[in-house]
Amino acid sequence: MSHDVGNDTGGGGILANKMLWLIVGAGIFIVVGFILPTPQSVIDIVDKYGFAQKLIDWEIATDVPSAARKTMIVLGIIPMAIIYFATEALPIGLTGILMPILAYFLHLLPRKMIGKTFAGDAPLFLLGVLAMGVAVVDVGFHKRLASWLLGWTKGFYVPIFVLCISMACIGSFISAHAMCAFMTPVMAAVYFGAVSARSKGGKLEHDPALAKFLLFTLCFALNVGGIGSPAAGGRNVIMMGFWEEYNVPMDFFTWMKYGFPIVPILGLMVAVYMLVFFSKNIKTRDLTPGLVAIKEETRKMGSMCYKEYVTAGMLLLILMLWIFAGLGLGGPSLLALLIPVVFKTTDWKKILSGISWDAWFMYCGALTLGALLKESGAAMWLAQTFLEILGKVGMEQGFGLWVGLSGFSGLMTNFMSDAGTTALLGPIVIPMGIMTQHAGEPWAVGLAVAFATSFAHFLIVGTPNNAIVYGLGKYPDTGENMIEPIDFVKYGFGLWLISMATIWFLGFLVMYNIVGFPPDILEKATAVLQSGATQ
Repeated sequence: MSHDVGNDTGGGGILANKMLWLIVGAGIFIVVGFILPTPQSVIDIVDKYGFAQKLIDWEIATDVPSAARKTMIVLGIIPMAIIYFATEALPIGLTGILMPILAYFLHLLPRKMIGKTFAGDAPLFLLGVLAMGVAVVDVGFHKRLASWLLGWTKGFYVPIFVLCISMACIGSFISAHAMCAFMTPVMAAVYFGAVSARSKGGKLEHDPALAKFLLFTLCFALNVGGIGSPAAGGRNVIMMGFWEEYNVPMDFFTWMKYGFPIVPILGLMVAVYMLVFFSKNIKTRDLTPGLVAIKEETRKMGSMCYKEYVTAGMLLLILMLWIFAGLGLGGPSLLALLIPVVFKTTDWKKILSGISWDAWFMYCGALTLGALLKESGAAMWLAQTFLEILGKVGMEQGFGLWVGLSGFSGLMTNFMSDAGTTALLGPIVIPMGIMTQHAGEPWAVGLAVAFATSFAHFLIVGTPNNAIVYGLGKYPDTGENMIEPIDFVKYGFGLWLISMATIWFLGFLVMYNIVGFPPDILEKATAVLQSGATQ
């Protein structure tokens, strides 16, 4: 059977000129980092909030102006990294490696710290999850998962709506990243079965639009589930910790009352958006053959075998350790490299060859970039600049403030980790909300920021879900990537806008009013703020 993989990556024309974008990115970096004068506002921020003194103590800078210059260099790295990640002017893994290289050679962080940013708990977590996906596929367990979840559906529309709503709800309570690793190969298998049934004359006619549609539908549905409960991600737990500092803690169920009713609606919205966006380009309009093929393969597999039991046990063990052991995410995830080899379910070389090292290096570099933003004061300057703009346009309290801050945190989370965004903005926005003396603060502004960090739709570096879909989403017959980094910008930005608008209206105008806020939280938080008890 011959193969014909169409190229619908959007990489033609000017986007295909890698050298052009390489020069443009480097040029912007040089202009911002080394040529433009340092704005007084940058100098004031790094001085006022202690960033300059920190850099001086680290022997990175000698005085406030030189510290502010380091901040400008970091601000120059941001547009260069975005251009390189989106256009693949450099391979995305190499762009990731470029982040610590710049940090080392330009001395932007203590050199002992740089390695920690590039290989901390989060990169180990992603490495384990990618290995988990390889192990699940190797034993065929993903086919059983697909049969259980989608095997009863038929046609084109019903499977998509079931997928979106179920993944969004599941992603509210268990690791969306793990589900992404399990289900990405399932989407590839459904795709392959559907296009194989449609192909004629012994020639496999690929449908790139369908491939992208299935993978992005899965990814985006899991992303939006992040608002549903505190269990959906570390960012939510971080925000809950900030509320405790102001003596207004929120419990698990209360969070769910604000967030979870919106999750199925967001899942439905993802399905509608993707169907509208891709409807004209998809040639294969029936997924039933792919679903039937998976069910048939599952039937031929018979009862669960030793390898599947070991794999299922591994998944359950890792999930339990994530939830109850207090070991972080990285340590338990690494069992996905150990258990399959020790129990002889998957060969070690197969795991190594199956892991998308490009996606892993890319994500590691994104974490280094996030650390640079935070430690240099660049992120603080961006946040303060945005807050000043909000004040000038009359969005300094209530609904306007929630919209503005959620919009900013939604943007930031596409450039740095969701937890990092929440950790950075929480200490800034909660006092700001309290000082407005608007009813419902500080819960209202905290939820606004935390909810928005679930919508890292339009940059591949925004969330591990994006990296996992990119790394594991390959055509089963050729091994080529189904999606390209620029596709996240093309297909994700519109959904990001819709997701934000949904939160603004259903979250802030509907759920905030239906659920309400305890009448005493503003008074309690104000007392803590005025007492200076928080740092």
